[in-house]
Amino acid sequence: MNHRVSVTAVLVGLMLAPLAWAQEKAPAPKPGVTASAPTNNADTYRLLNLFGDIFEQVRSDYVETPSDEELIEAAITGMLASLDPHSSYLNAKNFRDMQVQTRGSFGGLGLEVTMERGLVKVVSPIDDTPAFRAGVKPGDFITHLNGEQVMGLTLNDAVEKMRGPVGTDIKLTLRRVGREPFDVTLTRAVVKVQSVRARLEGNIGVLRISSFTEQTEQGLQRGIAQLEKELGKGLRGVVLDLRNNPGGLLDQAVAVSDAFLEKGEIVSTRSRQAEDTQRFNAKPGDLAKGLPIVVLVNGGSASASEIVAGALQDHRRAIVMGTTTFGKGSVQTIRPIPGHGAVRLTTARYFTPSGRSIQAKGIEPDLVIEQGHLESADQQARRREADLRGALSNPDGPAAAPAPSRGNRPQIDESGSESASAKPAAEEEDYQLARALDLLRGIDLYSNRAPD
Repeated sequence: MNHRVSVTAVLVGLMLAPLAWAQEKAPAPKPGVTASAPTNNADTYRLLNLFGDIFEQVRSDYVETPSDEELIEAAITGMLASLDPHSSYLNAKNFRDMQVQTRGSFGGLGLEVTMERGLVKVVSPIDDTPAFRAGVKPGDFITHLNGEQVMGLTLNDAVEKMRGPVGTDIKLTLRRVGREPFDVTLTRAVVKVQSVRARLEGNIGVLRISSFTEQTEQGLQRGIAQLEKELGKGLRGVVLDLRNNPGGLLDQAVAVSDAFLEKGEIVSTRSRQAEDTQRFNAKPGDLAKGLPIVVLVNGGSASASEIVAGALQDHRRAIVMGTTTFGKGSVQTIRPIPGHGAVRLTTARYFTPSGRSIQAKGIEPDLVIEQGHLESADQQARRREADLRGALSNPDGPAAAPAPSRGNRPQIDESGSESASAKPAAEEEDYQLARALDLLRGIDLYSNRAPD
């Protein structure tokens, strides 16, 4: 089976909400296995007749002449949307757009968005895109597009309005906690996502992964090679920055995890049928050559990001630092419909190597470190998977109440709150990164200290 699973938030130019998908054709029946018949065919046909009756009434009596294609697509969209927040129908155009996005280059504003209370909510702007440069922040609500209210539009409708020819402008009206609504004008551009960026902070390498596209594995290899070229054996540790990373392709999340693991399970996916369980295992070889690793995460780290953080945490290969992740632990399969678009259907949950499901719970950091600010903000205001209407339940039981500001887990909290910026505003102000660098330098100092 050719699994191309992604776990993303779909992009405006965009993206819908953190999700995971696999492009594949519908699986063929297994030899000797017959599909189970519906428990009551008569009821099924009666309900299908009900749909047909209502369809005919709309066609014949609605005040305006509707399009049959639009009616059918709307019915399919409603059916899938009623299942969970991540199942949906992609018409031919949206399917093409999705395929382009996973290649890491697309046209638009560079926003990952979801729908909340009838408004478009920003999950995260993508680094170095029109939205990022204009100062759009995670948690912002988009209330108007070119003066037209978003309320009443579907998410796909809003996304379509935000798309447009490169070089054209669109005015967004934003609502942000703590200030009056304001307008920002963005110029649409071709958004080329450089999935991995590498830089040095003294003798520590910082690898920033903004999303998991087809380019991520190669970008990670180039980033490590760049750090080694600049420092050689002087490199003393690695920070893997996954903050506000909405996810992407599952195979890339597996590849990134594998890059730092010598052996063991990375992630497993479990669907309705036990025989369809899949396990992904690491192969020998560690790009970091055993150097200590800190993984930075926050509430904007979703799906594929959580797979990487969970795998490195469970294998004790890295210290996970920051705040609790988004909590998206489901897998969506993309099944193309010949002559039309595709169905994105939630088909499995994924589990970390220790068997944890992070669905609606997220990855709890080993070190809880808030992003330092002068003012404190309510962490409950941050949107997470568990807050989405119709979100799948966690098979291990409900999540525990959020940890208090100071609890039993090691944490650093200097009256700070998680930053709402898409990435650190400035390096000297990035409190979480500074603490990660301090930790790695401390580990290096301790490990190199000569015995008395």
